Order: sequence, then structure tokens, then C-alpha cells
Amino acid sequence: MTMARSRYIPDRGLTTRMVGTMFLIGLLYVVLVGVLLAVLHGAWLIILIAAGVLFVAQFWFSDKIAAASMGARQVTAEQAPELHGAVDRICALADMPKPRVALAQSDIPNAFATGRSERTALVCATTGLLRRLEPEELEGVLAHEMSHVAHRDVAVMTIASFLGILAGLITRVALWSGLLRGARNAGPAGLAILLIPLVSAVVYVIGFLLTRLLSRYRELSADRAAALLTGRPSALASALTKVSGQMARIPTRDLRKAEAFNALYFIPAFSSKESLSHLFSSHPTLEQRLEQLARISAELARP
Repeated sequence: MTMARSRYIPDRGLTTRMVGTMFLIGLLYVVLVGVLLAVLHGAWLIILIAAGVLFVAQFWFSDKIAAASMGARQVTAEQAPELHGAVDRICALADMPKPRVALAQSDIPNAFATGRSERTALVCATTGLLRRLEPEELEGVLAHEMSHVAHRDVAVMTIASFLGILAGLITRVALWSGLLRGARNAGPAGLAILLIPLVSAVVYVIGFLLTRLLSRYRELSADRAAALLTGRPSALASALTKVSGQMARIPTRDLRKAEAFNALYFIPAFSSKESLSHLFSSHPTLEQRLEQLARISAELARP
């Protein structure tokens, strides 16, 4: 896993974690395929083909899917001069090609980046974010999002989530086809069939935890890369604090609608009581992010 050429600092820790996560998920995939081969014989091929088509569609069209799901639309420099100006400055600092720029009509202050490469990248901010942040704070947020593009971790997270999609699909197919119902009276063969949803569920949980662990680290990595690129960690810290505080003023109904996209957002839009556990969070805590930025500020202040 190599990082795209830019002035963003290379993060060996992120690269190592990406490779490690992909390796472990690959092992889980081998186990899952082995169970399918042993139990379903020829039928497993249909499931894998269906899951493969779903994965290809998600990988190649992830930017369009994400933008459409969050109501983002591409805007020109004339339509959103402040947003385009901030993106232009970050691109100049990072020596990166300019991504497509989009705006989402939402009062929820947030931003996200998507796309499998720099060529297909899209960076989006909400109208709520533009209205609340100062120019330096906005640049910090956009530098964070473009770090995801530079490190190609959007593509990695898409691939990493494939196993969860596959495992979930297999579990649903097993349930819909009545395999569990038939397993009760099918003796040893039925018990073997029972392994399919059980193994799929275990694979899904482990894959989910691995991707969440990687997601939290990549957010810290993007914060650090953005702070060092702009040279203003305090501006990013201010944006984090302001956006986090403003979330409390957004109607809960709107936040719940946006919760499904938390993994993509600059900061989680909403965390229900069930998702408060750090183990299941897609982002590090606000305190962790601010502590890291404070350390970077101290590092930059040293002669």
C-alpha cells in the first residue's frame, strides 16, 4: 500500500495498519470460502458472484453513491467561491490535483471525502459547516478530508468493508432459503449447514471490529497530516471543538438520519447510546483528537 505523491506527510503507522487489516480480513475471507466449499458445494459460487458484483459496484461508484445519499451536488467556483478557494489553497500546499467540489444543503456542520483515487476524488462540505467556520478552520477541515484522498484510505476502507457485505449477504441467503429451518431435522448434514450463518456472523463481527479500529486510526492520522500541512493545528482544533459543540443544537431527528454516514464524516453526526462504546466507534474521541493537536502545536513551537 503506497501513498499518493503529495506533500502530506507519509504515515508508516497508517500504512502498516492498512496492510495488517487487509491481511487479517483476507484470512477471514479464506475461512469463509472454505466453509462454503465444504458445506454448499456448487451453490457457493452463486453467492460469491452476487457479492462480487455488489463489491465492484460499491468500489467503482462509491463517490456517486455517497454524494447522492448525502444530497451533495457539485458546485462551480462561481456558485461556492469560499469553498473552492479553500480547496485551491489546500491543493497548492499539498501539490495535489484538485478534486471535484460538492456542497450539501444541510444545517449539520460536517464534511467528507470519497473516491477510490485522486482522479475520482470528491470533497464535500455542508452549508452548515461553511456558515459556522472561519476560513482557517475550514481549511483545516478540508485538509483533513483531502488527507484521506492522499493516503488512499477511502479505497482501503471500501475494500475492507467488502467482507462484511459478503458475510451479511451469506447470512441473509441462508435465512431466506430456510437452511436453518431444514437443519433442525437434517441430522449431521443439517448441523453442517448451520455453520454457514454462524461462521458468517463471526466473520462479520471480526471484520467490523477490524475496520472500526482502522477507521479510528486513520482519523487521527488525517488530523495530524492536516495540522502539519497547514501549520495551524490550533485552527483544526478550533474547528473540531466548534463543530462538536454545534451538533447539540441540531434536531435529533436530523442527526439520526445522518448517523449512517458517520464513518465518512469529519466528525460523527450522532452517536446513540448503543454506539457510545469506543470499541464500536468509527472516530476517536474528541479529547484524543484535541490532545494530539496540542502535542503537534508544542512540536511546531519548538525552535
